[in-house]
Amino acid sequence: SLCAGRAESISYQELKDLKKTKALHIDVRERWEIDRFGKIPESINIPLGELVEALQMDPVEFKEQYNQEMPSKSDPVVFSCLAGTRSRQALGFAVSLGFS
Repeated sequence: SLCAGRAESISYQELKDLKKTKALHIDVRERWEIDRFGKIPESINIPLGELVEALQMDPVEFKEQYNQEMPSKSDPVVFSCLAGTRSRQALGFAVSLGFS
């Protein structure tokens, strides 16, 4: 399940369309899940337990840690996980930090 912006869930096609606009796709699964089930192309892995800290990092530190530009609070961001529960939590965390 995927969560983006104010939408609780989006389809795979909507994700593909968002990626054309350079949306940042954050997979909040644990690293062992990525190893077991595979990485989603063009996504970065930030486990849910690290997300709040990551979204508050200095942009230089974020780039060093995740090899990706840190999103601004108005950039499109999509969260994904295995079943949808953690991606909804991630969306809530991001919104509470001022991301729109």
